[in-house]
This record gives sequence, C-alpha cells and structure tokens, in this order.
Amino acid sequence: MHFDGILFFPVTPFGDTGALAEDALAEHVEAGLRHGPGGVFAACGTGEIHALSGAEHARAVRVAVEAAAGRVPVVAGAGGSVATAAEQAAAARDAGADGVLLLPPYLVNAPQRGLVDYVRTVAAAASIPVIAYQRGTMVLSPDTAAEIACLPGVVGIKDGVGDLDRMARIVAAVRARRGDGFTFFNGLPTAELTVRAYEGVGVRLYSSAAFAFAPEVATAFYRAVRSGDPLADTLLDVFYQPLVRLRDRTPGYAVSLVKAGVRLRGGAAGGVRPPFVDPTEGELAELAAIIDAGLAAVQDRPAAPC
Repeated sequence: MHFDGILFFPVTPFGDTGALAEDALAEHVEAGLRHGPGGVFAACGTGEIHALSGAEHARAVRVAVEAAAGRVPVVAGAGGSVATAAEQAAAARDAGADGVLLLPPYLVNAPQRGLVDYVRTVAAAASIPVIAYQRGTMVLSPDTAAEIACLPGVVGIKDGVGDLDRMARIVAAVRARRGDGFTFFNGLPTAELTVRAYEGVGVRLYSSAAFAFAPEVATAFYRAVRSGDPLADTLLDVFYQPLVRLRDRTPGYAVSLVKAGVRLRGGAAGGVRPPFVDPTEGELAELAAIIDAGLAAVQDRPAAPC
C-alpha cells in the first residue's frame, strides 16, 4: 500500500433509530475523497469500532470500499480480543479492504512477546497488509517494533503515544531491519499539532480527524506545512489549538466532536453510541465558531501549492 496525502478516518453514521446508516457513510466517504486524501481508514477509532457489532463492522468496511472504488487504499480497523481482531481482519479482507489497522487488545496489559504474538496471529488471519497501532495497551520497545515490522504481512506502525524519543528509536530500529520500505504515521488525536516534531524523527504521514468535517482546512494546513507557508501557523492558532482545548474537556470528545462537526457541516452522521456522549448545545456553538474561523482563514489567504 502506498499513501500520498492526509489519511482520512471517516465517522460511522447512525440513523434516527441508531442503526448503521450505509447511504450516509457512502456519502461521507465520497465527500472526503473529493478533497484528495491519501487513504481511507474505515471503522477505526473515529469510526467507533468499539461500538460496532461484527456485522456492522463488515458492512461499514464494504461501504467504504465500494465508495472509494479503488481511488485510494481502504484500510479497516480491527482490535479487541485476539479472536475478535482476527475475525474483523478476515471480514475486512472479504469486504475488499486493502489493509488492516490493528488496534491494541482491550483492557489487558501484556509482555512485549505477547504483543508480537497478537500482531502475528491477526496478520496471519488477515492475509492482507497490517498496520500495528501503538497506543493504550500496545506500547512497543524499539526491539519489539523491529520484530513486529519483520512479521509476514506487517507493513506499518501508527503511533498514538506521542513519545518522540521512543518513536525516534523505533524508526531507527525498524529501518535497520527493514530498510526504507516500511510505513510510519503520526496517529495522535489532533496530529496537526505535532506534524513538525514527527517529521524531525522521520515520520511524515499523519491522520487527520479534522479532515472528516473540515477537509478544506485540513487540506490547506497539509499544503501549508509542507511548503513552509505561514498559513499553517495561523490555522494552528485559530482552528487546531481551540479544537484541542474543546476536545480535552470530556473523554471521548476526540470522536464526539468529529461527528458533531460532520453534522454542523450538513452531513448525516447521527450521534455517538454509549459510552461516548454528544457535545452540549453550548459546545456545539463553540465548535461551529472554531470551524468558521478555520474556513475564514483558508478563504482569506489560500495555502501555497505543494
């Protein structure tokens, strides 16, 4: 798999009855694709994988694959128990996904060799490329990361920990074993704040939660930060930093605010499922103001081309 551009993590829309809204998901993915992301990551963290049944997960992945229609790679989330993750990975393969983003095992802490076995087992079940997601209960040592990188089918590591010293050593250890043909990307909740720091340790790709509801802003930032345009700093000041302050008020708002943003922009996303909660009316007004400020900054002075 080759990714060239922002990594788009769509939400999973739910209808008025709370059921998976497949047509809304297809429209959401199509709307994002018009802004040129480098890949679509369906039914992952932003897509509330934790709240989906096995059947819903498979349907969401299939909808995303059909909407993308081969224009960019589609990667599906998988995680939880090793059996659940293996089932989700196999279902994603059968649905036509190009790869799997393997989330950590829930709740349980494990030794490093157990994490290697977890990734090995799911990768074998997937039979399509796997990206391991370092966060939560799956924090890797450099040696473990290098061992995982050498497993059959493993093509990348997404970092959601934010320990740059650890990440620099992981990149060096993996490059020493695998060379340059291995994918790393910054997967922090609002990765735009740390893009430059991650580039300093050799990680250029990043996922953008904001892309799901403000692709104009996310794309303008991507181009600006790549070209050295000061618009990147303006967007950090008026959009990303206020968004992070609002996000940090309540656990789960890294997902809830994204869904709310999609609704504010006219998308049919529905609300979040428990245990997440939707923003209050006051917080929705704050989010709307943040979106307006970001859009205004982009419209006032478009980013320079890459």
